[in-house]
Amino acid sequence: MSNAHGQVVALIGPTAAGKSALAMELSSQYGMEIINADAFCLYRGMDIGTAKPSASDREQVRHHLIDTHEITESVDVAWYQTAARAAIADVHDRGAIALLTGGSGLYVQAVLDDLHFPGTDRQLRERLEAELAERGPGALHARLAAVDPAAAGSILPSNGRRIVRALEVNELTGAPFRATMSDTRPWVEAIRIGWDPGRDAVDGAISTRVDSMWEAGFVDEVETLRPALESARTASRAVGYRQILDAMVSGTDPEVARAPTVAATRRLARRQRTWFRRDPRVQWVDTPSQIAQILGTLGT
Repeated sequence: MSNAHGQVVALIGPTAAGKSALAMELSSQYGMEIINADAFCLYRGMDIGTAKPSASDREQVRHHLIDTHEITESVDVAWYQTAARAAIADVHDRGAIALLTGGSGLYVQAVLDDLHFPGTDRQLRERLEAELAERGPGALHARLAAVDPAAAGSILPSNGRRIVRALEVNELTGAPFRATMSDTRPWVEAIRIGWDPGRDAVDGAISTRVDSMWEAGFVDEVETLRPALESARTASRAVGYRQILDAMVSGTDPEVARAPTVAATRRLARRQRTWFRRDPRVQWVDTPSQIAQILGTLGT
């Protein structure tokens, strides 16, 4: 299977762990091209708050699946799966190694594993979204818990978009959301490397990153994007953007959003760590020398 699709390396782990800088080093050393696996880096204009790779980095190393959508567009994992696998094929056609990196766990799994996603029904989706707007995510989460407890247990009660999707799949297929996917059968044999310098180090890096984002003009970026964000179902949920936008809408000084952004980012990092660490195929490291041992003579 690995020969059929070429060589793929996945570099995963919690946000702010330093994956992007490490990916640049690995790309230079092993002749890799980077495939983005951060859901919000797909959106044009969302640059500072997503810690999107710089223009200089993108000139040095070819990156894929960045700035593919407008903020007002919704992106689902089925689209990403198709696009990322096409990007992998494109990389392999040039004789390079595909380096899939990011913190969106389901996106990574959708590319590497043999997952199949049910279709959608426009009328059903619109009905569920209308209920979400009228009753709130808590009520729909309670309904999901009754019909699909496993899905409800893995989705935050505040995540209306994922709750709607799980209910939609349940109504369309009559099966639990997770039953529509295979968890372990690989689509491609990949080297899965988990980069995590530890909870304290990541928490500290998050504080530093958020401060740097504020200094780089994050609030101004959100102000510029505000009309699009206010009408966006998916992009507006991004950590930091959501907190600043809420402050703006309420007429509060956006500076008050800084601490909640740090807290929300740390919660995100913990969820990402939990998601990735449940996969026994991931080899966890915290030093570059460990990665060198894993990759060995890759590509030679």
